[in-house]
Amino acid sequence: MNDGVMRIGELSRRTGVSPELLRAWEQRYGLLEPTRSPGGFRLYSPTDEERVRRTAALIADGLSAAEAARLAATTPDVTAPAAQPVVDDLAAGLRKALDNFDTAAGHAALDRLFGTVSVEFAITDVLIPYLHELGERWANGSVSVAQEHFASNLIRGRVLGLARDWGSGGSSTAVLACPPGEAHDLGLILFGILIARRGWRVTFLGADTPFDTLETSVRSLRPELVVLATRDAAVFRRHAAAITAIAADLTLAVAAPVGEQAVSDTGARLLVDDIAEAADALLGASSPPTPTAAVRPGAASGRDGSTEPAP
Repeated sequence: MNDGVMRIGELSRRTGVSPELLRAWEQRYGLLEPTRSPGGFRLYSPTDEERVRRTAALIADGLSAAEAARLAATTPDVTAPAAQPVVDDLAAGLRKALDNFDTAAGHAALDRLFGTVSVEFAITDVLIPYLHELGERWANGSVSVAQEHFASNLIRGRVLGLARDWGSGGSSTAVLACPPGEAHDLGLILFGILIARRGWRVTFLGADTPFDTLETSVRSLRPELVVLATRDAAVFRRHAAAITAIAADLTLAVAAPVGEQAVSDTGARLLVDDIAEAADALLGASSPPTPTAAVRPGAASGRDGSTEPAP
């Protein structure tokens, strides 16, 4: 956005406060002072962002929401603890619990995380960086295979709980799958959660999906978007003909560790880089999207606990 302004989804992602709560603070306490875009969308400023951060920090210090919002709105020089140390503490608690194979503490840490910040913020600013770091620590031998498997499988189970309603709403439809031979689907799950919370109806077929199953599903659903994800270039190449057949009939995006030309040759589009940017690119899409934005949740871990680059 120009001049640093942003829509409410981005404000929520930056601050970790849900859009619903942001609207409540705006309406009840006059905390935010948005302008309007030519299309009528509310646009929030860096000042609004700072007020939200101060309000959240003051609430964490024990103030009521009304008093925190009043202070944040009327005393620009009020000093409040930054939100980031709180998030850092939550991430550190999660890491300690999972490194110690402590199931109860791991779930408690995730409970605190999801109770403190929005789901989107938890995914993009805590879980994805944690999983990326976990993959790096696994690669350099500072955590064991067992620790990596334990952590990634516990997180996978929890985020699937967040995905339980992703097929029940939305006007745009997306089918997400991993091709045959690909067992790593956690990044795809995270992407699905983010686009579902942006108004997409998600059908998730998961890891190791046979192409006949995928083709039957897309014929029935006629989705606006199909996303295929693999971390293995050989898997992509093995199924290039089947991918070409799907891309000839539907909008297809592929996340794979191959060059853009290799994906373009199939008629699909390559997804790279950042999962949150990919989800943001689909926000408000009313026609079949052009999925050129990224889907790379750091180095997320798959169903069997191995590290995967995207998605």
